[in-house]
Order: sequence, then structure tokens, then C-alpha cells
Amino acid sequence: MKSRIWVPCVMALSFALGMIVESARASLAGKDEPRVTGIGGIFQRAQNPGKLADWYRERLGISSESAGSGENAPRYHLFKWKDEDHTDRDGATVWSIFPGTTKYFGPGPAPFMIDYRVANLDRLLAQLRKEGVNVDAKIEDEANGRFGWATDPEGNRFELWEPN
Repeated sequence: MKSRIWVPCVMALSFALGMIVESARASLAGKDEPRVTGIGGIFQRAQNPGKLADWYRERLGISSESAGSGENAPRYHLFKWKDEDHTDRDGATVWSIFPGTTKYFGPGPAPFMIDYRVANLDRLLAQLRKEGVNVDAKIEDEANGRFGWATDPEGNRFELWEPN
């Protein structure tokens, strides 16, 4: 008779403990996932992007494409690689030279800006806002993914990119 009572009690207790564990695991899931998965790009300012791009080509062998016309147009080079999680897809890290007057880096004087690859832009931006980070309201949807921006405690703007 006592075993008939214990079996349902043990089953109910087991079920309740399982639900508690799964609930705790679900609440921690976002914290355990990597926020940044890689570097999407490195951008730098230059007084003359064309001349600086020539310097890098001649000395380091980095060729670049123009993103406009004239010596002051931004220049870029794509370093291509394979994504270890999706070997059927090519990945790329962009290296770019922007004019010194660009507003793309935000209001500060920083000579560089880093673009970080992220797995889930919306989740990361929400986490950063919750943690008190200065996050731009603007999100851009482009052909190669979604972009957002935030600023670190020293005033350096950085870009977050969720590739397609």
C-alpha cells in the first residue's frame, strides 16, 4: 500500500525537478551563448584614403577596391575564409580605409572602428541596453546582413554585424 503512494509521489517530484532544471537552463541560455563570433571588419581613417591604400598595396601586398570616385573615396579589401561551422559558405573580414572626415565612426576622434560578427543582433543589442551600454537606435538591413552600433565606456563606437 505504501509503495502505491510513493511511486506517484516520486514521479511528481521527478517531473517538478525536471521542470525547474529546464527553466533554469532556458534562462541561462542567452548568457552562455557567444555574443561575438568573430571580427567582421577593421576600419581606419586616413587623410587621403587613395594614397594610404597605395602604401598598403606596395608595402604589404593588400590590394583594395574603391567604394566611390576620387582619392578621398573609401577603399576596402575582403579577406576571404571558410566558416568552420558552415564550410559550404565563404566568410570575409573587410579591411577599409575611410576619409578622415567620415561620420561613420561616430562623433569621437577614434582613428579606428571594429566591426564584430554576431550570431543574433537583436538579442545582443537588448542585452547591451540592459547592461547600460550606449546603443544606437538605428539598425540597418543590408544585402549582406544586419548592422547595429554601440559605444564602449571610452567613447569608441563599434559595429555589430549579423551576416545573412
